[in-house]
Amino acid sequence: MFDQESVRERVAENGETQQLRASVYARTSSKSQEYGYSLDAQVRRSIDRCESLGWKVWFVFRDEAESGKDTDRPMFRKMLSAAEKQVFDVVVIWKLDRFSRSLMHAVQLESELRQHNVSLYSVTEQIDTTSATGRFNFRNIASAAEFERDMIKQRTQMGLNELASELKWPNNSPPLGYELDSERKLMLVEQEADIVAGIFERYIEERSMPEVARCLNEQDIQTREGGEWTPRAVGDILRNEIYAGVYEVADISKHVPEYQIIDSDTFEEVKSIRHRFQGGGASKSSMSNPRKERAINRIREMYQEYRSANSVEDRL
Repeated sequence: MFDQESVRERVAENGETQQLRASVYARTSSKSQEYGYSLDAQVRRSIDRCESLGWKVWFVFRDEAESGKDTDRPMFRKMLSAAEKQVFDVVVIWKLDRFSRSLMHAVQLESELRQHNVSLYSVTEQIDTTSATGRFNFRNIASAAEFERDMIKQRTQMGLNELASELKWPNNSPPLGYELDSERKLMLVEQEADIVAGIFERYIEERSMPEVARCLNEQDIQTREGGEWTPRAVGDILRNEIYAGVYEVADISKHVPEYQIIDSDTFEEVKSIRHRFQGGGASKSSMSNPRKERAINRIREMYQEYRSANSVEDRL
């Protein structure tokens, strides 16, 4: 059953009616898609519906083997760009999940299209924003989706608060230095905890995240994922209050001595060093002598390598 109020023609400024210009969008998530979901089938059925409604198909956008999790799809981006230029009046899709990853995502995209006076129509679902009734129904669907999202968020928050009240960790990825026990509480891993403590101590000495990362890599100390250390990874360690025993999950904030790897004074000293350039009250301190020497040696080695390479080229 089609919505009898679907707008098949648009009234122009001069009072004359114009045939709606349709743009068909089709997507598959893999090259081997079952019949009924294939690009050709989606396009064919969408065009057939346009013809039955008296709409003229001006464009067909096809994304093959593209995920619907976001809008970073080549033809989808072109379709949105064309919508901004208002070169068509309605986007026709075979099914909503070909258009977006979720109903809430579709609501956001429909709102974006509406800003350009472009409607959305689904062949297999009761989604038709070309009419007042269709827009009203879609808003109701959007409201229901938003209500469900808020309920999920509320239930998640309640679950987090209950979990946090027992000082449990909220996911399966505890920070470096810890592992989860059978009750999902943090338990110190001695070898990793030593690495964490060493990072704080080295930063107080070097006052440089890149330098700490370099030292860790030179000592062949890897991250938990088995990769090299970066200044950002070092910073994540230095900013994490759990290492000072401060447990903050959901609405719970509590000091837990058994979670502590470094003392509070050390954490505050590191924090002070990290913030030393903020507020404009402090000037950047000069590089320490050991760091200067290492930097000079690296530059000297690079220069020697450069000279050696040029000397070889000159002899060829």
